[in-house]
Amino acid sequence: MRVAQRLLMATPASIGSKSSLSEALALLPPLQLYRRILRVHRKLDPEMRVLGDSYVKNEFRAHRTVENPLHIIGFLTEWQLYAQKLEGDQWAGEKLDKSKLDKMSDQQLGQLLELMQAIRSDEGENK
Repeated sequence: MRVAQRLLMATPASIGSKSSLSEALALLPPLQLYRRILRVHRKLDPEMRVLGDSYVKNEFRAHRTVENPLHIIGFLTEWQLYAQKLEGDQWAGEKLDKSKLDKMSDQQLGQLLELMQAIRSDEGENK
């Protein structure tokens, strides 16, 4: 994500489209977004906070060296939407959009399954 700073000041020609540019300009830089997410997690239950914090840390670490501008914009956009939903308590009971599921790779679907299983096992232990 070293190029994220350049993306935030990019021109339409360097990103690909005007809509991508408006999205990029509205995005927080990666470090600010990362800190914002960890702050928002403070309002979660302690068990969920630990799970969420470790997941966020792993994802940002794994994407640290990504150089594809569209991938960076997508990554930051989704995490920023996640933070906004948590801040507004709009996430409770929300289902994952089918179009997003269709776009996921097998590895991403596997990660999603692992996350779901961790959440369910944590809920089962607390009952």
